[in-house]
Amino acid sequence: MRADAQRNRARLLAAAEEVIAERGAGASTEEIARAAGVGVGTLFRHFPSKEELLSAVYAARLHDLADRAGEMIGADDPTAGLRTLLTYVVQHCAGRNTLVAALAEAGVDPDDESTRAAKRAYSEALAGLLDRTRRAGALRADVGLPELHALIVGAARAAEITPDPQVRARALAVVLDGLRPPAG
Repeated sequence: MRADAQRNRARLLAAAEEVIAERGAGASTEEIARAAGVGVGTLFRHFPSKEELLSAVYAARLHDLADRAGEMIGADDPTAGLRTLLTYVVQHCAGRNTLVAALAEAGVDPDDESTRAAKRAYSEALAGLLDRTRRAGALRADVGLPELHALIVGAARAAEITPDPQVRARALAVVLDGLRPPAG
């Protein structure tokens, strides 16, 4: 893909995520193209349908999370890496759940290979980070990937309805404290 086409695709994905976060599933392809600074024809050259655009935005979000989780595996302090990742996820996913709602409203099941690969990469990186944190003695033995996924989703949802950043930070601190093994 040409460099300008790659830039346009990236701009379309970023604009779609922002416009959908603001307007929900009712956002039009024209609004998205305008926000990206391209014509609607360019949008449809990259994404033949709005549903494919939504699915691509979802996959890009998952790839971003997988990349962040992968970066944290190499952190000197796995506990700090887990804290950094959870903070990033909550800050960057709050308000983005509109995307998931837009997918559902449009009847899109984003289960293409790119999305499956991103989910696998994210889960593998998260599992690696959990393993490092547990080996460092900083994670409860009964916390696995399903529990961490549930906590992340819950914290991101809570952040959507909590406009005060200090409340968000304290709530996340409570979640992180709950991941530590009991004293003794």
